[in-house]
Amino acid sequence: MHPSSCDTFVALPPSTQGQRVIFGKNSDRPCDEVQEVVFFPAKDCDPDEKVECTYVEIEQVAHTYAVVLSKPAWMWGAEMGANEHQVCIGNEAVWGRENANSEEALLGMDLVRLGLERADTAEKAVDVITELLEKYGQGGSCMEDDCGFTYHNSFLISDRKEAWLLETSGKYWAAERVEGGFRNISNQYGITTKIDKEHPEMREYAQSKGWWDVNTEFNFATVYSFLTTARIESAGSRYCEGKKLLEKSGGCMTAEAMMDILRDKESGINMEGMFMTTGSMVSVIPTDPALPGVHYFTATPDPERSVFKPFVFVKNAHLLKETTSPSFGPDDPVKTKPRFQSKPDRKHQLFVKHELAAAIIESYKDKGQKITEMMRQLERELIHEMEKILTQGIEEPDDLVNLFSSSVQKEMSTYNKS
Repeated sequence: MHPSSCDTFVALPPSTQGQRVIFGKNSDRPCDEVQEVVFFPAKDCDPDEKVECTYVEIEQVAHTYAVVLSKPAWMWGAEMGANEHQVCIGNEAVWGRENANSEEALLGMDLVRLGLERADTAEKAVDVITELLEKYGQGGSCMEDDCGFTYHNSFLISDRKEAWLLETSGKYWAAERVEGGFRNISNQYGITTKIDKEHPEMREYAQSKGWWDVNTEFNFATVYSFLTTARIESAGSRYCEGKKLLEKSGGCMTAEAMMDILRDKESGINMEGMFMTTGSMVSVIPTDPALPGVHYFTATPDPERSVFKPFVFVKNAHLLKETTSPSFGPDDPVKTKPRFQSKPDRKHQLFVKHELAAAIIESYKDKGQKITEMMRQLERELIHEMEKILTQGIEEPDDLVNLFSSSVQKEMSTYNKS
């Protein structure tokens, strides 16, 4: 099984409970990779400033939005995240007829972060990502220890009113708007004949390669995909299983129902083995702009054995750096490349404690059940607290400044009790 075999989901009214958009993603990565949760406040930037992405340097914009990200600790970019305008993005690895570029360029994860920093709507994020793709290209190894591991990217992007599916092949791309119901993506192309935006030369290029006969209807997935590969087949079954799980919610998707989907091991969505689910995210975004969104992150592997902890964008929000992010955080600009740190240094406190708890759950049935129940109880309490905020709004923003950090501390104290 290949890494980055992620799954991303979105449910929009009328398939959700209440007027809310529910976004979810599992990030599947090498099992020894640490995923950290980091927050970067909004900032005005110097016009001459450059952005040091994972491999390449690009031009900065005048203003970046506040973002919360779940990211592999060695990388500049992120697997998934959200911004202060309640835009959420997750990416997937996709392979097609076009070879992925092994030369260092922007990673799909860099594009996730850049889209969140620069776009205040889902559609704008499509524009930001595709413009960067045109200018800088995508490429480079997506794994720290495997230089040959490269792929194209697809993105699921949502905001308060809609979602966009963006799929790329080199610099070519197609995008589809999703205005209701639900959508999931796995490691395969999913845009067919409904294309709402596209690279101006995308069809012409496919025709020049002999992939498309102009007399037939243009179907992006058919034209740009391999006909058969083991990778696509395994992704296909996960994609189908994911779709079934979304349908099972019966049009009443909630944060808990999305968490259950991400925890599902039978479908392969919660991956185990050499490549496993190393971080998970669920966001709940009310369509009413007066109400805040709540973004839950695990910051630990295996959502079945993790607590989804909430983050809300408020003024002065921050995360406790040492508990979820050892390499850098809001007050520590990225001056040194995080990928040059040694691996043990990247394990944050929560990751270390969680590793010990996971070992106990694995080895001692009674003790393990007790820990798991305490974790679930904590999660239920956190979701219950957030429900008030999602329906009534924020009364005391200062109470939420340390929301994620204090939830991490509560989780760690449940491990101490065991």
